[in-house]
Amino acid sequence: MLEASKPKTITTQAMDKLRQLIFSGELAAGSDHLESELALRLGMSRTPVREATLMLAQQGLLEVRPRKGVRIASVSTRDMAEIYAVLTELESLAAEEAARASHGDEELAGLKAAIEAMEAALDQNDLEAWAQADDTFHTELVRLGGNSRVQAIVSMMSDQVRRARAITLHIRPRPVKSNEDHRAVYDAIRRGDADTARKRHRTHREQARKVLIDLLVRHRLHHV
Repeated sequence: MLEASKPKTITTQAMDKLRQLIFSGELAAGSDHLESELALRLGMSRTPVREATLMLAQQGLLEVRPRKGVRIASVSTRDMAEIYAVLTELESLAAEEAARASHGDEELAGLKAAIEAMEAALDQNDLEAWAQADDTFHTELVRLGGNSRVQAIVSMMSDQVRRARAITLHIRPRPVKSNEDHRAVYDAIRRGDADTARKRHRTHREQARKVLIDLLVRHRLHHV
């Protein structure tokens, strides 16, 4: 019998709510907020809000300013370029290692389901659902690579990537090519072709970086 999942701590709940407000734009990039204001908005005491902001600061989503509250971080093209450079290397390694691991269909079921969900979301023109399934694909890919340190580093950077993607999601080209790339990587992993898995994922991530940064610059949604 599976154990019931542990309830989220108050601090984790505060993190989730603040992250959602940042991603939605309700807490706009560059805006300043007092700790007391955020606590009131979330309906929480100041202690978990303070702890949540310190954790979100480590993830690059905001800056804690002593005695001045917090400032919501802007999206930096330089940060995005650096983050994508790291993600490209680490996720490509994960794709290679996943292919070498000779995973069976049962172990690859989550990856396959994510691809099918992305394709269904695109058919329905539901970009929010597509983005969620895309997140699941990349999380599963890194998990299948089996390197816990890669997982930890990628997880640390994922919120900044999600935020930049949320800003550009509805102005980007339809991600048809992205879906094709994901299926090609899955097929390579399934047949144990480590070289193709690595190269195809690298090309996919490099193209994703170019599309994202081009959109941020063209629509002036960034700072340098």
